[in-house]
Amino acid sequence: MKMIVGLGNPGKKYEKTKHNVGFMTVDRLAKTYDASLKKSSFEAQIADFFVNGEKIFLVKPQTYMNDSGRAVGPLMTYFGIAKEELVVICDDLDLTFGKIRLRQKGSAGGHNGLKSIISHLGTNDFCRLKIGIGHPQAHTSVISHVLQPFNKQEQSIMTDSIEQAKEAIVYFIESNNFVQTMNRFN
Repeated sequence: MKMIVGLGNPGKKYEKTKHNVGFMTVDRLAKTYDASLKKSSFEAQIADFFVNGEKIFLVKPQTYMNDSGRAVGPLMTYFGIAKEELVVICDDLDLTFGKIRLRQKGSAGGHNGLKSIISHLGTNDFCRLKIGIGHPQAHTSVISHVLQPFNKQEQSIMTDSIEQAKEAIVYFIESNNFVQTMNRFN
């Protein structure tokens, strides 16, 4: 089994903001696999399907970014997902805008969604795919930056980045090897 979790904030207000690139990538994956995300009792939207006989879960926590672990932890326990089978997709301020980076483990790096997941799982030893949203411009707070929608130029770049992130996850799902996926897409 594999669980692919995209981080973001629920609701129309946040739908097209920089903080929601994880949600956007999971939506692309759901479309690729013709899977429907549905509300669950775990405070998340979930889709499940099979690839080469293996069950895959796509998850969009509905707890808001800063409390993502509240949905992810119980889902992993309920479905018996091992930490090696989890991939979290999120935005990253420290990456160049539009760049993707895959990592097998690491710190939260100031990302509150990752902090919440680490807190609920009791480990930072899980895979992640980060999508760069760049640093805020002068006189713009981090909160304003991450909750800001993309401008036209940024949207074009981000569309390509989300497609690349989707392709990396598809490769991982089909190859069963995160190290190979990192080598190919980093």
